[in-house]
Amino acid sequence: MSDLEVQPGFDPAAASPGLSQMQRVTYTFSAPSKTFDDIKRGNTSWWMPWLIMAIVGYLFFAAVATKITMQTVVDNQNRMMSEKQQDQMAKMPPESKAMAAKWTLYITEGVFAAGPVFVLIVAAVVSLVLWGTINFVFGGKAKFGGIFAVWFFANLPSIIKSLLGIVVVYASGTPETFNIKNFAPTNVAAFLPVMETNKALYSLASSLDVINIWSLFLMGMGIAIVAGVKRSSGYIAVFGWWALIVLISVGYAAATS
Repeated sequence: MSDLEVQPGFDPAAASPGLSQMQRVTYTFSAPSKTFDDIKRGNTSWWMPWLIMAIVGYLFFAAVATKITMQTVVDNQNRMMSEKQQDQMAKMPPESKAMAAKWTLYITEGVFAAGPVFVLIVAAVVSLVLWGTINFVFGGKAKFGGIFAVWFFANLPSIIKSLLGIVVVYASGTPETFNIKNFAPTNVAAFLPVMETNKALYSLASSLDVINIWSLFLMGMGIAIVAGVKRSSGYIAVFGWWALIVLISVGYAAATS
């Protein structure tokens, strides 16, 4: 009798070597279940997708800073504010207005510069929420580290949006129309005039982004595999939270327009 025959709990998949970092990145786009199965086996390293997103993010930052300039980015956002917000700003004393403009510029530059740190914070918060949801609502058995790793791989498609943003930055002949909040033509809102479109409608149209929805599908699949539950449970958990966030965003846009 062989060793395999006297070990009824033997799992060939678990005994096989894990995927390399680049294999997991590649499979995220071509065969995502292989990446998530690897994470489920305990290979929860997430540094490679984080590094890739950081590099592409800084390339986008460099393109915006050199071709558009950060001051133009801030000025554009001020012009795209609702009439109510513009009226409030107009009533500010000149000194307060100048100070607010300066701090807005500093904050905008800081968000870009510290992008990788903010990504880690967002990943931790979202992963914590999804970890609790998939385990306590849907009866999953996922570990936080597994959900955390899934988040990074599921969000790899975001680099496509950043790369498209770089193309838009260099192809655009009018920096004054650049919208940092919706810089790539991956959703309906990108083709709508910001100033003339109802703010709530624009917010809803922005949410229907093909790259974001792609990542949401990957996230739903990933947390389901890692937690050992049905795919439908993963999709319900992820898209349920997404729908709630969309409703809040649309409601806020309607209330402040």
